[in-house]
Amino acid sequence: MSKDNTLVGIDIGTTKVAVTVGRVDEGLINIIGFSRVPNAGMRKGIITDTEDTISALTSALEEAERISGMPIQSANISIGGSHIMSTLSKGVVAVSRADGEISASDVNRVMEAAQTVALPPNREIIHVVPKYFIIDGQEGISDPIGMSGIRLEVEAVVVSGASSAIKNLVKSLQQVNIAIEGMVFAPIAAAHVLTNKKQKDLGLAVVDIGGGTTSLAVFENGDLLHCAVLPVGSINITNDLAIGLRTSLEVAEKIKLNYGSAIPENVAENETIDLADFDPQDTQKVERKYVAEIIHARLMEIFAMIREELRKIGKDGMLPAGIIFTGGGSNLEDLVTLAKEELRLPAQIGMPLFEMAGLVDKIDPAIYSTSTGLILHSLENQNTQTSRGLDPGNILDKAKGFFKQFLP
Repeated sequence: MSKDNTLVGIDIGTTKVAVTVGRVDEGLINIIGFSRVPNAGMRKGIITDTEDTISALTSALEEAERISGMPIQSANISIGGSHIMSTLSKGVVAVSRADGEISASDVNRVMEAAQTVALPPNREIIHVVPKYFIIDGQEGISDPIGMSGIRLEVEAVVVSGASSAIKNLVKSLQQVNIAIEGMVFAPIAAAHVLTNKKQKDLGLAVVDIGGGTTSLAVFENGDLLHCAVLPVGSINITNDLAIGLRTSLEVAEKIKLNYGSAIPENVAENETIDLADFDPQDTQKVERKYVAEIIHARLMEIFAMIREELRKIGKDGMLPAGIIFTGGGSNLEDLVTLAKEELRLPAQIGMPLFEMAGLVDKIDPAIYSTSTGLILHSLENQNTQTSRGLDPGNILDKAKGFFKQFLP
C-alpha cells in the first residue's frame, strides 16, 4: 500500500482490461477510479500480441488516472488463462522452540517446505494456499500459531502457471511503467468481493465466465480447495451465433447481449429478431428461440466441464453454498436457472458483499469483481501478516525477487 493508502487492481483478461482504484480510509475502501477497455492482444488468457496488450493497458490506465485524479505507478494484477493449474503439496518441519510452542517462523518454514513440490521446469508457482495444518498427527487446524507440538505439517494447494505466459505478462506491465505488488489468480481475487467467510467455510465455487476461458475456484473450510481453467468462454458463444446465424461477429455479440437466453423453452415461439436493427445490410429475421438453442448447447458444454472438475475433488453436487457466477459471460438470461438444474447446486450471480463507498454504484460487478477483489486481497494479506506477526515488507521483497528474474 502506498503512503496515501491507495490500492490499484488491474484485471487483464482475454477481451478486456479493467482497472479499479481504491483509497483506504479507516478500514473502509472508497472506489475513486475505474476503467474498462477492449483487449485484442490475448487468446484464452495468454498474451499473443504484446503491442495490442500494451495499448489496452495504456488506455485503461490513462482513463483510471483521469477519473481518480492521481498517477498509477504500482498495482496488484490478475492472472488467468488455460495454462493455470493446481496441485496438492505437503510440507513438514520440526517445531523450532524447545518448549514446543509454534511460532510464525515455524509456519513460514512449513509453507516454504510445501513450495518444494516438483514442477516441470517451464512452470512457476503463483500461490501456495494452506488447506489445513497438522500438529503431531492432529489434522484440520486452521491457525497453529501459539499451539504446542513437535512436528508441524501443512496440506496446501499450489497454483502454478507457465513461465512464458507469466514472463510476457510481467514485461507488458513493465512497458507501461507499472510495478507489480502482487499477482493473483482471477477467481481468487473475485471471491474477496463476492463471498463471505460462512460461504467459504461451508463450501462453494466461484465461476468466472470470461471471454476466452471459464475459471473455477472451489473453497471449503475457509480456504482454497481446488482451481482450474476451462478452455471455453463467452467468445465461443459469440462464434457459435455468428456461424449459426450466418452473420458477423459484431452482430452476433450484440444479439447475445440483447436477446441471449440460456433456456430455449422460456422463449416465446413467435418471437423474432430483426438483424437489420444491428446491421442495415443484414436483412435476416431469426427466431429468438433458435438463438437460445445455440447458447444453450455451449453452456451445457461449460457446465459439463465444471461438473467434471467438481467430480475430481468429490464435490459434484456437494457444495452447500453453491456456485457464484461472475465475469462478462454471466450476464445471460436464465443462466442461473440452467446452472441449478445441470449442476444440482444453489447458484446465483455474484454481487459485492464487502462494504465499499465512493463510485462503487457505478461499476458493474460482473466486469469489475476481479479488479476490485485485487484491492481487497492486498488489504487482507497485509492485515493477516500484521496480525500474525509477519513482516509484510519481507514477504513483498520475496515476491519482487520472484518477478525480477523475468526482467531484463
